[in-house]
Amino acid sequence: MTIRTRAGQGPVPTNRYAFTLVELLVVIAIIGGLVGLLLPAVQSAREAARRTSCSNNLRQFGLAMFNYESARGHFPPTDARGSAAAGPTAVGGWSLHSRLLPYAEEAGLADRFDFKQAAFTGNFSSQTPNAAFVTLFATPVPMLLCASDPAPTVNKSNGYDYGGNNYMVSIGSARADGAGTYYWDFSKPTDGIVFENSKVRISKITDGTSKTAIASEAVRSIANGTADSVTFAAGSPPRMPYQYTANASSTHGWNSTTLKTGSMTNPTTQQADDLVNRWTELTSWRHAGSPSMRGRGQAWAATTAGNSLTNGFLPPNSTIPDYVVHWSGFFGPKSFHPGGANVLFGDGRVVLLSDKTDKDLHRDLHSINGGEQVTGDY
Repeated sequence: MTIRTRAGQGPVPTNRYAFTLVELLVVIAIIGGLVGLLLPAVQSAREAARRTSCSNNLRQFGLAMFNYESARGHFPPTDARGSAAAGPTAVGGWSLHSRLLPYAEEAGLADRFDFKQAAFTGNFSSQTPNAAFVTLFATPVPMLLCASDPAPTVNKSNGYDYGGNNYMVSIGSARADGAGTYYWDFSKPTDGIVFENSKVRISKITDGTSKTAIASEAVRSIANGTADSVTFAAGSPPRMPYQYTANASSTHGWNSTTLKTGSMTNPTTQQADDLVNRWTELTSWRHAGSPSMRGRGQAWAATTAGNSLTNGFLPPNSTIPDYVVHWSGFFGPKSFHPGGANVLFGDGRVVLLSDKTDKDLHRDLHSINGGEQVTGDY
């Protein structure tokens, strides 16, 4: 209560109104409720913007691939792995992403490359970058990074920094016919647009460019120490979307040179499916601290499958993690986008391919020349 005076009169009491504690609590509760309602909408809008940015990045990546094909007459190859002792450095170790940068808007970076020199020295398990390119390889390339992926954009491997990568080029369907042909081994021709020392022209996509997936996004690995692998108990894997890659190189009897299984001379797709479905038995996982750069998307500069290649064996955001077996493995599009992952088609379109995509349709889409009858929406 305050006191005021009137002319010629004594003090007169005046009431002053204010919020009660109950009223304040009600107002705070209402504001909190409104914030709770608005926050998901804001987050959804932000994710939509990030997804659009990712789609644009993959589209620009595709333009670089088509520009390369137009200029060179074929899509970029991946370097051969060479001998077990020399690894990919036997022929220079340049990743296909490095070869694409001159055809993207990365001239300032690409003009400093010299593809006549080796990119790396050392064996496959302990590669050392050419001193002339150390700083370049450590540079994050915005076109190669999805904004929805929270992983660090630069990783340290074997004492050197590397810019990460979210966009992988397809080696095909990873199917096997039981008669000696299996498309997960990219040391020889596959049903994809790239394999070791390949020179695949766009005219070789006989299934139709609008029905052929040629690249897709992946989830980058995060670092967990400095060993090549980390351990998670069998049946207790890391959370989806997996920021680690299942390591089956020493499990299930896979042969390191041909990726055949144990006593199976000519494996089938079904046998590969049966094997991959046993992924919960695995305890070893690759990560971005791997000194041999075996984490998924750990380095755009690395020519390994985990860093630059994919196939269509697993549908988008599969509950089965990307599954590495020695030099190759079984992969699929993965993302932090709700409902699907971005995939680049041979006609330049980028599609958010649904999590519910049928696995056989998905493998059909990754084959460039299988003659599959692809119908319906995807």
